Amino acid sequence: MCRCCSWRNVCKYETAKVIRVQSMTYGTIKWTLCMIVFFYVCFTLVSDKMYQQKEPVISSVQTKVKGIAEVKDGSTTRVLDTADYTFPLQGNSFFVMTNFISTEGQTQGLCPEYPTRITLCSTDWGCKKGKKDPLSKGIQTGRCVQYNATQKTCEVSAWCPVEPERDAPKPALLISAENFTVLIKNNIDFPGHNYTTRNILPGVNITCTFHKTQNPQCPIFRLGDIFREVGENFSDVAIQGGIMGIEIYWDCNLDRWFHSCRPKYSFRRLDDRTTIESLYPGYNFRFARYYMEGNVEKRNLIKAFGIRFDILVFGTATVFIDFLIDTYSSTCCRTKVYRCCPICKPCGVNEYYYRKKCETIEEPKWTLKYVSFVDEPHIRMVDQQLLGKSLQEMEGEEVPRPRTDFTDLAKLLPLHPHASLSPVSPEEMRLLKKEPSPPTQAKPKWCHCGHCRPSQLPESNKCQEELCCRSTEGPCITTSALFEELVLSRATLRFILLCQEPFLDMNVDALNNRLRHCAYRRYIDWRFGSDDMASFSILPSCCRWTIRDHFPKQDGKYTGFKNPFPYTYLEPKSL
Repeated sequence: MCRCCSWRNVCKYETAKVIRVQSMTYGTIKWTLCMIVFFYVCFTLVSDKMYQQKEPVISSVQTKVKGIAEVKDGSTTRVLDTADYTFPLQGNSFFVMTNFISTEGQTQGLCPEYPTRITLCSTDWGCKKGKKDPLSKGIQTGRCVQYNATQKTCEVSAWCPVEPERDAPKPALLISAENFTVLIKNNIDFPGHNYTTRNILPGVNITCTFHKTQNPQCPIFRLGDIFREVGENFSDVAIQGGIMGIEIYWDCNLDRWFHSCRPKYSFRRLDDRTTIESLYPGYNFRFARYYMEGNVEKRNLIKAFGIRFDILVFGTATVFIDFLIDTYSSTCCRTKVYRCCPICKPCGVNEYYYRKKCETIEEPKWTLKYVSFVDEPHIRMVDQQLLGKSLQEMEGEEVPRPRTDFTDLAKLLPLHPHASLSPVSPEEMRLLKKEPSPPTQAKPKWCHCGHCRPSQLPESNKCQEELCCRSTEGPCITTSALFEELVLSRATLRFILLCQEPFLDMNVDALNNRLRHCAYRRYIDWRFGSDDMASFSILPSCCRWTIRDHFPKQDGKYTGFKNPFPYTYLEPKSL
């Protein structure tokens, strides 16, 4: 199988690596922007209540209409009550009759059709027996009969006499319906929150009437006031009828510390008021009331005009949702949580990916330094802003030591440590010391290994080189065989220099300087192992003077450590 088709190449996952920069400048900018976004999000969450869990409402509605109307139809005067003018409809709707046309005393029989363009005739040829027209009042018999003194129409089998086509009376017969009232009972339930309530509050005054500002929670509504709220005239609408929407909106906050669940009422005209008058304006329907007279079934046909009220219920209930804070990236939070809950510890795979994905780096600055003590498993990151305080005395922040890679370790060892790569002059052989330098007589007070020496820098800068290889009393790292092999081996250092510059002249006077700088770098690679720390790593005084003793300057004067800023992957040549 070719390499591009290998299963190892297929089963790969790529992800972005996160670099965390420890910087006061960048950190201030970051948190300023974060706070701006945070306050904006908080304002949005609070104003729109997006911090809460929402649930739609489940509702049921019941209505009761009250009122008495006196109706004069010709010479007849009648009193109508609730049973006469209200009609319960399916769903959350009810109908109140405001006007009507009555055709009384109808019986089953044969009679002439009401004159229209399609029912007028002159002979029987103009009528078709058995014809059923959706607009007709019955079934044609095939005969053309006299309707009145001037008109003939087709005879039909129907309820006779047929209903005449008349305009709705003006003004409306039930104009007093404006003063009718309707009681609306609305029960709601939020099953997800186990919360049930209704719009009728405890102790409500049963004689109240809804008012938008003075009595907004009253569940009793005057029909004329409903139309007045939407800018309509009840008397005009009552003639042809219409459709009115009563909206009940529940905005419930079920938080205990800010509990609120009250309905808000609003109204809306729902039928099309812009329709041309001839195109079925208003709202009407027909119904009949049957009775027996002399063993003959009769009925009164009523075409009712009125207002259909649709009750529309909307609402949501909201409850606070706890924000889930991801504490995985916080070492202190993870420690506390895991100490209390051992089963909450992440698996090793998560820890592995976390270390690989997230890397913390420091902002390069003049005062940043890294130190490594041989008796500590970690590296210290020191921000030496306090002048006059030695590095040995500063606590600093613990930084994990980079993991040792055996392939990188092999790079530290020479291929032929004892091979002579070029002729060695007697002067160079004289400079090589096989034994570590003896402890100095004047041991500085900050030294714990006995091999450190006072700094040659000016008094104001001495604190930058006051560093021992140990944090506690013990043997010096310069006395170890590994230090001799990795840092002081002339053959190893010469081999490295030749690898960098194959045609390097090994007999020049400045060779010791090149060897000394290479030894510095070898120690940093060994003890710090990170390119990011290389330019800010400080060599202990004992190691620095041991290297200088093996590869000294001709004049014996050294400039000391200076931070190369911005940092690069170079040897600290100022040493």
